[in-house]
Amino acid sequence: MRLRTLLIWLAVVPTVAMGTQVTVTADRLLEQSARLRADVEAAERVGAPLYTLLVDMQEERTATAAQWAGTDGAEAELRVRRAATDTAAAEFRSLADDPSRSFTEVTRQLDRLPAYRQRADTRSGGADSTLAYYSDVIGKVIQVYQQEFSHAEDAELAHASRPVVSMLQATEMVAREDTVLALAGPSGELSFVGYDQFVSSLGAQRYLHEALIVPHLTERDERFYERVVGSEDWQAKTRIENAVLSGHKDTVVGIKVPAEVGGWKSAHANFSVQMTTLNIDLARSVLARGEAKAAELQAEVAWLIAGSGGGLLAVVVVVVFTTRSVLRRLRELHERTVTVAEETLPDVVARLERGQTVDPGALPSVSGDRDEVGRISDAFARAVAVSVDGHRRLAAERHGFGLFASGIASRTGNLVSRQLSLTEDLQDTFGHDEALLAQLMRSDQLTVGMRRQIENLLILAGGEVPDPHTEPMRVADLLREAAAEVEDFRRIERQALDETSVEPSVISQISHLLAELLDNATRFSPPRSKVVIRAELVADGLTVEIEDRGPRVSPERYEEMNGRLHQAPPYSVLAENAHRLGLFVVGHLADQLGATVTLRRSVYGGTCAVVVLPAELLLPTEGETPREPARREPARREPALPAPAAEPAAAAAPAPSDPEPDPEPAAEPAAAEKPGREPGPGKEPDSAPEPDPRAEPEPEPEPVAHTSAGLPSRRTKAPRPAAAAVPAARPAPAAAAARPALPERVPQTHIADQLRAPRVPETRVPQDTATPEEVADAWADYEQGTQTVEEELRRDQP
Repeated sequence: MRLRTLLIWLAVVPTVAMGTQVTVTADRLLEQSARLRADVEAAERVGAPLYTLLVDMQEERTATAAQWAGTDGAEAELRVRRAATDTAAAEFRSLADDPSRSFTEVTRQLDRLPAYRQRADTRSGGADSTLAYYSDVIGKVIQVYQQEFSHAEDAELAHASRPVVSMLQATEMVAREDTVLALAGPSGELSFVGYDQFVSSLGAQRYLHEALIVPHLTERDERFYERVVGSEDWQAKTRIENAVLSGHKDTVVGIKVPAEVGGWKSAHANFSVQMTTLNIDLARSVLARGEAKAAELQAEVAWLIAGSGGGLLAVVVVVVFTTRSVLRRLRELHERTVTVAEETLPDVVARLERGQTVDPGALPSVSGDRDEVGRISDAFARAVAVSVDGHRRLAAERHGFGLFASGIASRTGNLVSRQLSLTEDLQDTFGHDEALLAQLMRSDQLTVGMRRQIENLLILAGGEVPDPHTEPMRVADLLREAAAEVEDFRRIERQALDETSVEPSVISQISHLLAELLDNATRFSPPRSKVVIRAELVADGLTVEIEDRGPRVSPERYEEMNGRLHQAPPYSVLAENAHRLGLFVVGHLADQLGATVTLRRSVYGGTCAVVVLPAELLLPTEGETPREPARREPARREPALPAPAAEPAAAAAPAPSDPEPDPEPAAEPAAAEKPGREPGPGKEPDSAPEPDPRAEPEPEPEPVAHTSAGLPSRRTKAPRPAAAAVPAARPAPAAAAARPALPERVPQTHIADQLRAPRVPETRVPQDTATPEEVADAWADYEQGTQTVEEELRRDQP
């Protein structure tokens, strides 16, 4: 899950929880407010008729008791009270139409009122049971007040409504006292049950006044209550009650009440009105509080919604700001990390590999921030520092190894240069011996291959092949110079242009690159097949194609080899491919030249290596005479044929200055694979048969110069002052005039700077007095040792 999603969920979950809580709370408050408003509306609509019904029922109960006791005028009073009760009951029934409320119980009791009135009129049953019915109806009315208007779910309103219900109950207790005294009638006698009811009602109403009414009255209502209980009528009521309690007399059939009871009716009529007024005031006060509470609850809901909305908005703003801030810092950290990983770090590694210094300011530094993003940034900076330190150590080790390899190559190059110089001297001295000359030419060619391998070591060690040329070279001469580096140069067919030349500073590099490709092509293609190298101008510069007729190679293999050409491998890969480094060398040189080398399948079934040199390395060839390249050209080796087997055509050879085809030497075997060489362009080693010594020689016309001994020279060089005297001092054999001159080498013309060292002047060795037999034995030992080394290297080659 993305971090943005996690942060959003972190804000959404508490927001939803808070919104749900606010919704539930607001709904509960609104429901409570609606209930309060419904109670207030019901009280205003039904409360007054219900209270009127309660008072009329109390009055009718008292009139019924008086009629039952035979009091004068009781019947007329009862008819008036019954009419008032019927009016109140009818009004109550018309308003109490809500079946969900508790009004139905009162309505059900009122339906039984006619039956009890008839019992009272006929004196059927006892008076107590009839009066008890009225008390039950009044009790139901008080219960309705207690259930509907007490607001038990609200503590404040419940506390305010408690005196109202208690006042109704206290009024009922006083009304019951009035009923009991009315039931005494003119005789003033009560039954024991009636007296008990009087005492119980008296005790209940006094308890209600003292415990449940007075403590819960407001200051205003308390003052009004004190005026009522301090009035003369209330005091008369209290005296009569005390007189009944203490001045009664027991009789055989009941209790005789005192004469003070006669003042009860007038006193009750006066203070009951005042108590009714107090009850109405208390009820209205409760209704007003209920209305205020409902409005307060609605206001509270409004404030709750507004506050919650503001809080949620603040939470959203904070979450959005925090999320954007965190994501912005993480995005900046990601961008810095990607920049360091894709741009800064590769550039630093490349600079370290080139041996250059690195600016510490270019790398991320430890800022010391203590927050989480800062710690991640510091951790990445430490990781980059460790990585750069590791690359710095690797670069130092690679540089040290390059210096080590360059030192070895320099010492070995000096030895190879001395060996080439010695071979040249031997060619000049023993050029008249055809067999010996052929062997010396083969030794010379192998030494040239050794020098190229030394240069390969220098290139892979990070060095460059310096170019001693100071003038441009024609492409044709460049191809000839590259072919001269190959042992089996006779099989190379060149097709080049003379109107294009190459920059002097890159001649040796291009020549070395082409020589590696040509060497692989000749070595890993059939011995009698030709290797064609052609150069043509294209839109991007100069293209050189080297085409052989070797075995087929799979597309996957071509892709692998082209990868070697286009990417410099680390030392670990070089170590694993130590026996096939040719393509790596070609890739290094192509990278230095800005050229591209691609291997693909040839139309002849072999492999075609396409080299594209950029146009900036080329120059147009001005009108100049063809000249020999500064490096060696292909050796025009003369076959050393025994006298009996010599062909007659050898005596009729053309003049040395004319181009002459080079016959294939009969004594020279096919090019043997050397250790550490790459198979032909895109090929594995080919098990081709050895060339037939009797094969028809391939003609290759070339201008040939001669050495001072009259032998063919490998390269042209400045004539020496004593060049003309040498033939006179040491005349060549008669057969030498019929042989073409050998190309002559100019030592140390193209080797690398690391291999170039001031040549130590050699002490002139006095004339060797060894006999020819001793010299022959020494050369035989040398040749045997060389063959032994080559054989060991072949066995070691995988």
